[in-house]
Amino acid sequence: MPMTASSRERSERAQLDPFEALSGDVPPRDQRDLMAHPFFSLSKSRRVAPIHYKAGDVELQVYAVAEHGMATIWDADVLIWAASQILAAQDRGLTTSRFFRFTPYQLLNGIGRTTGARSYFLIKGALTRLQSTVIRTTIRQGEHWRRQQFSWINEWEELATRGGRVEGMEFVLPEWLYQGIVDRRLVLAIDPDYFDLTGGIERWLYRIARKHAGRQVGGWRFELRHLHAKSGSLARYSDFAIDIRSIARRQPLPGYALAMERRSDGAELVHIRPVEKLCATSPDIRTSGASGIRTSGANLSVHQAHGSHLSLWTGETNSARKDSKEEPKSYYLDGQSGDNPSLSGPSRRGRGR
Repeated sequence: MPMTASSRERSERAQLDPFEALSGDVPPRDQRDLMAHPFFSLSKSRRVAPIHYKAGDVELQVYAVAEHGMATIWDADVLIWAASQILAAQDRGLTTSRFFRFTPYQLLNGIGRTTGARSYFLIKGALTRLQSTVIRTTIRQGEHWRRQQFSWINEWEELATRGGRVEGMEFVLPEWLYQGIVDRRLVLAIDPDYFDLTGGIERWLYRIARKHAGRQVGGWRFELRHLHAKSGSLARYSDFAIDIRSIARRQPLPGYALAMERRSDGAELVHIRPVEKLCATSPDIRTSGASGIRTSGANLSVHQAHGSHLSLWTGETNSARKDSKEEPKSYYLDGQSGDNPSLSGPSRRGRGR
C-alpha cells in the first residue's frame, strides 16, 4: 500500500511516535469489549451483511464493504497481538503508541502462525479487512458524544524495497481501541491455546467464557437463545444450537468446561465453568468483576441480515511448535494480491491436544 508524499504528510504517523514491536514471547491479552460483543464475523467465507446489536444501553453496528468483507474473528488475532504488545511494553516501563512498527515474522510468530510467504499475504488480507470494516458504537463514548465511529485499523503500510523485499510493516490503531487497552481494567489475559482453536464459534465462545466465567468456581450460565443473539451469527438458531451442543460434547475450550442444561420452563442453558487448566493472569490484568453464578437473559436484540461471508485465518491442523528464535530479516513478494487467501499449512503451535 504505497503512499505519495502528500498522503504521507496527512498520515497520522506523521504526528505519532512509532512503537517498535517487542521480540520474543509476549503473554496474550485481550480487550474486554471485543470479547463481550459481536464485533466480528464468525464465518470462514466473505460476510457483507451488517451486524446491528442492542443490549441495554449498548448499541453497535458493524459494516463491511463488498470488495473485502467484514473483519473476522481470525483477523482479530492482529488486535489481540497489538494489545499484548502494548501491555508487555508497559510492564517493562517502555513508552507505547497507537503507531505500530513491526515485521511480519513478529506478528505471525506472536499468534502461532507459520512464517512463510503465504502467511505474509494473509496479514495483508487481515489488515485490509480490519481497515475497511466500520464500527459504530455507544460503548465507552465520550462525555459529550453519543456514538463513535471508527475502523479497527486507521491506516497501514508495508515497507518494501523496489526489488520487492519487505523490510517491515506499520499500522495505526484507533484511539477508541488504544484507550481500551491501556486501561488495564479493560484487559484480560487469555490462554495461548486460544490461537489453536480453528472454529469461529469456538473462538467466540472461549472469549465469552473468559470474559464472563473467568475464574469463578460456579462459572456462568447463558440462555442458548441469548448466546445466539449475542454472537451476531447469521446462522439460524437451530443450526447455532447444534454447533454449541457439539462444542459441549468435544470440550475444546482451553481452561473451560461446557454443559448443556434445561430450565424448568424448558429454556436450554449453557453452563460455562473454569477447570484446572486456566491461563495465569497478572495481578494487574483484571478478570470479570462479576461474582457467583449468574444467568444471562435475553434483554437484547440483534438484527441480522442474510448474506455472504469472508474469512481470514482459516481452520488448520496445528502440529508444529515455534521452532525458530531467529527472526528473518526480510520477506519477498510475488505477484499475488494476498487480499483474501486462506491459510493452508500447519500452525507453529503444537499443544498435544
